[in-house]
Amino acid sequence: MSSPRHVLKKRFGQHFLRDRNIISNMVSAIAPVPGEKLLEIGPGEGALTQPLLDAGAHLVVVEVDRDLAAALRQRYPNVPVNILELDALKLDLFEARATLFGDEASLRVVGNLPYNISTPLIFHLLDAVDLVQDLHIMVQKEVAERLAARPGQRAYGRLGVMVGALAHVESLFDVAPGCFHPPPKVRSAVVRITPRAEPIVPPALRKTFADLVRHCFSQRRKTLRRSLRAWLDEAEIEACGLAPDERAERVDIGQFVALAVRIEAGR
Repeated sequence: MSSPRHVLKKRFGQHFLRDRNIISNMVSAIAPVPGEKLLEIGPGEGALTQPLLDAGAHLVVVEVDRDLAAALRQRYPNVPVNILELDALKLDLFEARATLFGDEASLRVVGNLPYNISTPLIFHLLDAVDLVQDLHIMVQKEVAERLAARPGQRAYGRLGVMVGALAHVESLFDVAPGCFHPPPKVRSAVVRITPRAEPIVPPALRKTFADLVRHCFSQRRKTLRRSLRAWLDEAEIEACGLAPDERAERVDIGQFVALAVRIEAGR
């Protein structure tokens, strides 16, 4: 571990994982192959970094806190750790793969995501879904529930639809606040996100699909008749297998795709 004198920075949402059992469970879930390159987001004090190295992995780590980045450089001067000191939201995954992993590599992403940016960071990572083999990430329990939610469930919304259209989501295990220093005020969960071999949304339709889903859940209590009236009439909604008085919170991914296809065809 790095020096206990490190000053926590609230703007980075820092809660450092300390529980050895949880760390071991995460490494087992990731199951790195010796010599395999992993992209770790938010290594912090290196709680996950060290056991991944012990398992034989080679790491590219992204750390926004310059003090923690400096401590990691001092700790790992001669081992296979490439430290990028930057905001993970600004990481260009296409460039990173080309320069750090190799053009043919599939990225394996791991980490305890900063909770204050976990949702936009997931969206950012999946913008490059075609490059990704899998993600093993720790997020707030609430975010994990939203990722795995189904139509009609309270947690169902834009995040679950957008991620589910591109990938399979599996919640692996929960993590109690006491496993961190300092303890967060919420429970956490580790999830595995694996891109679909055949995405439900083809690349050419992704922008229309994303715009549609964002629009519908920005006014989720409105009926489709009202929320989509600028794009589709009632007959077109019904042709997608939906009642015009249905609401977004009960529309499944395949039905959103059908709506997006109709919208695209009418342009």
